[in-house]
Amino acid sequence: MARPVKKPIEQWEKEILDAAQKFFITKGFEETSISDIMEAVGGAKGMFYRCFKSKEEVMNTLSKRMFLEKNPFELVKKRTDLNSLQKIRELLLIDRSDKERNELNMQAISILKDPKILAAAIEANTKTLTPLWFELLEEGRKDGSIQTEYAKELSELLPLINFWLMPSIYPATTEEILHKYQFIVEVLSKMGLPIWDNKSEFMSEKILSEISSKRRE
Repeated sequence: MARPVKKPIEQWEKEILDAAQKFFITKGFEETSISDIMEAVGGAKGMFYRCFKSKEEVMNTLSKRMFLEKNPFELVKKRTDLNSLQKIRELLLIDRSDKERNELNMQAISILKDPKILAAAIEANTKTLTPLWFELLEEGRKDGSIQTEYAKELSELLPLINFWLMPSIYPATTEEILHKYQFIVEVLSKMGLPIWDNKSEFMSEKILSEISSKRRE
């Protein structure tokens, strides 16, 4: 058994997250054990439980960390060469292009079957993303690139869309998921928010197909 090394708890947390991220992406969430993670960082299981309640909590913490490290909203916020609608399209491309985070999100699909984890994920998403969406939408209304009277409602709706498209929450075939996606594209466009262009649509459809395939594995 590995002997615990004296380190600050914050260092243990970081090393556990770093190791878990590598395992979840290369080996898969379900296939990764707490023992795998602690063996990689040179600690005992007891140390894991001092830092995290469960492997699911590690996954949730990782998802938040990866978003904050490459927050697409922050990356486009200071772009003076883009209007608000262009910023939204750019942040969608940045988000869809993050292969590591997309893979981690796909690994997290299975744990969202747990109602408590799903509720916590929805709360975290809305709390973090709604203000960011609202700021961009209001900016778009001011610069004229977004024509909508529903900035508040859309900012509350947008963080929930990904959950509606997840087959682990709303069972659906690949064709049904893509059809739902096209429905969202059309609805948002009619609400004055044509945020998907051809490139982002292609990337989104590719990811949705991969999510559907992941569910069948």
